[in-house]
Amino acid sequence: MGKVSIGLRGWRFDEEDIFTDAGGWRPLEEIPQEPRHRLVRLQVVMNKPCDACYLIHGDEEIQRCRVASIVYGEPLDEVLLCDEHEADFLFWFRERGGSTIAGEETFRDAFHEWFDDGGRAPDGYGGMDHVEEAPEELPDLRDPETLYEDDDLLADERPDFDDAAAADEGDAEGDNEGNEADAVDDGDLDVDDLDLDREYPS
Repeated sequence: MGKVSIGLRGWRFDEEDIFTDAGGWRPLEEIPQEPRHRLVRLQVVMNKPCDACYLIHGDEEIQRCRVASIVYGEPLDEVLLCDEHEADFLFWFRERGGSTIAGEETFRDAFHEWFDDGGRAPDGYGGMDHVEEAPEELPDLRDPETLYEDDDLLADERPDFDDAAAADEGDAEGDNEGNEADAVDDGDLDVDDLDLDREYPS
């Protein structure tokens, strides 16, 4: 078996860790701790806004944000990105010191600060090639909070499209101006299988 992304590109799972020989999902309690943590965290971060888009638009224009399609970092300190802003993150990681703090608690905040200060990748900076073999659906985790003493993985501290839209409707009666979030375009990629070390770009 090889590696596969689930739901979002970036985090890569060993198929033997999460699938049975028959091809179904393993019970959550049988999955090793690290991939299990990531599966649980994916329940929270799926369909959330791209971090970079959110730094640009904020709550007031959250519907202009793109839905994240890529995740880097560690659970609870992950960076969510759309296709357009992945190159900015990779430039920061490779050229502006991001790789030196990989795995640290300051990882996500450091990228946010750099981007919010105007940090961007040069025009034409190359992104990361991803293998398009990610199952779109997450497994049914059957109330994963019952398996964890640490509830932080299920903390939903990220902005949510639905909550922001509801707030906008309440603040502006009859205002139907909000734009829908741009759909993620996965595209057709002809690339080699990548085995990213701890799901950070190389």
